[in-house]
Amino acid sequence: MNSSDEIAGIWELVFREGVLDLSQELTAVICLCYWQLLLPICSGVRKDQCIGTHSSCRTAGKDQITMEPESPTLTEKQPQSHGYVDWLSPDWLSPETYGQHAVQTASNVCFGFFVLSVLTFTAIAITYQPGDPWLESTRSMAELMMVAGNTSFKPDETVITTAEDTVALSSELPPPINSSVVDAEVAEAVKNGPCQLEGPVNCSEPGVLLAVEKFNLQTFRSVDFYRYRTPVRGSADNECDVAWKYRSDKDGTPRMYRDFRRYVLGYRDTCEYQVKRMGDWHSGINARPMKMPRTTPVVEGTPPSIEVGVDTVDDGLVNTSESAFHRGKYLYYERGGDYCKPMSQYIWSLLCAMGEARYLNRTFVMDLDICLPASDNYKGVDHQENEPHKDFRFYYDFEHLRQNLAVIDQAQFLKKLSTVDKQKVEIVAVDVKTTPMDLISQRSPIIKRTFRGSEPNNFWFRVCEGEAEKVIKRPWELLWKSKRLNDIVLAICGKMGWDYDVVHVVRGERINKKELWPNLDDDTSPEAIARKLDDTVAQGRNVYIATNEREKDYFDKLRGKWKIFTLDDFEELWSEGSEWYKETAELNGGVPVEFDGYMRVEVDTEILYKAKKRIETFNDLTKDCKLGIGACQ
Repeated sequence: MNSSDEIAGIWELVFREGVLDLSQELTAVICLCYWQLLLPICSGVRKDQCIGTHSSCRTAGKDQITMEPESPTLTEKQPQSHGYVDWLSPDWLSPETYGQHAVQTASNVCFGFFVLSVLTFTAIAITYQPGDPWLESTRSMAELMMVAGNTSFKPDETVITTAEDTVALSSELPPPINSSVVDAEVAEAVKNGPCQLEGPVNCSEPGVLLAVEKFNLQTFRSVDFYRYRTPVRGSADNECDVAWKYRSDKDGTPRMYRDFRRYVLGYRDTCEYQVKRMGDWHSGINARPMKMPRTTPVVEGTPPSIEVGVDTVDDGLVNTSESAFHRGKYLYYERGGDYCKPMSQYIWSLLCAMGEARYLNRTFVMDLDICLPASDNYKGVDHQENEPHKDFRFYYDFEHLRQNLAVIDQAQFLKKLSTVDKQKVEIVAVDVKTTPMDLISQRSPIIKRTFRGSEPNNFWFRVCEGEAEKVIKRPWELLWKSKRLNDIVLAICGKMGWDYDVVHVVRGERINKKELWPNLDDDTSPEAIARKLDDTVAQGRNVYIATNEREKDYFDKLRGKWKIFTLDDFEELWSEGSEWYKETAELNGGVPVEFDGYMRVEVDTEILYKAKKRIETFNDLTKDCKLGIGACQ
């Protein structure tokens, strides 16, 4: 069998028999093409290119050659074995032919490498799959996050990242207060103001506010300050309470927050006011603006309030008028199989639904009743039950969502719909088989998506699979954490002076699964953490431990060298009598709300992101993989 027959046989084996998969077939194509291309180079020149004037070579025909009589045994006609002459033969290197053959061989080599490079690049482009799941298709993303067996998404209960942690900061923010400007104003105030070295402090004097501004800039170097209110008298003649608006310089949103503190002031010999001591977070109660309770629900069409009061969250439900309700077009998702699934799957599906509503230019009918699964509410081994009927607003910023997407509360929608003549309102019911592209020209005022199949066909995110993923863009920028939880974050950061480091310690149920995390328990012990802190954090620093360890005194051994804080050290921020306790109970119909495990992770995550230095469990403390043995990323 000659070379052509061998190649043909291989091609037949590869493609007709189907013994290889696509990537292997592509590799075979490259190898065979390379073989055929470089065979002339490796074997020599064609016999029909042989120089007839050479003493030992004459052309006898298309498929035959003859040798001179001096080689009696080769004078007969011989069949061509492979169509090439040995390139190492003396004839090939004869002075009459080597120049021509050398040029031809060099050109073949260059062209061969060029073709090989093109084929290699093509193979890589076709077979390459990016490692970042967010760059893959919706189906690939779903497959990545699903648990084999029940098609439920894998929750990451250790960190909860939302848009404000990743989205670039808007450039629409006003410039923060600049220290050089404050220094210049202080100098001007000392030059032109009255000189007072004793007696009660007049809090309304411009020099008092300038002293507070200068002190804050020197104390809180991780905070941007934007506006101060006029200081007011505290509880003593030398005390002033001051309120200001600020935001963390690591915050990804344009949110601004307010703090108000009590300052003890005195005088310098230069007649300049100086701050001698500053109170704790929200200690300046006389400077706290009065909250203005909302006595009537928000009516659609009225502009949203800019600032109802200090730390006020404006996430009340919009009272849609009858006329506005009849003019609207709605997308209504009935409850599907995502209810009580991990929160990661719920968010993935919810953003799919909101993305379709935006694509269809319809108002999204949003069910604020969500279910917190047991897997996202770890508080100990005895916690095994899901918790339905939680309010979306406990966890996420509904005010921000409502300002950027047309939404209506499902309960209000159904109540309005019950008063409408059903014969005059057309409701189009579709399932997951109907694509968003099929509905773009639908003129019915209400489109209702039903999810009545079995898992996984009753999951909301199935709507955004296939061709739909090319047109539906999940609006990740709408998902921010709850302002009420962020108030707790800011209070904790403020109590630590915005100057702290974080150790993220993942323990929980993982420490009992030695087959997946054999070293985690030992590597996250107080002794192991102390050794790591000795190498990375100076003694006396504020160190916050973000953790799912539920033994409150587990990290007490670390409290000697460093100022150690955990979330449980700030329990007064959500316990009975706190602002969070009162406002969440009001949302919940007067029933107190538990500060659950998912809320704890949200708070820990934001404190983690605002830290000056971060020490991670699976990057810094242990060599175990985050997803278990053999699953390191």
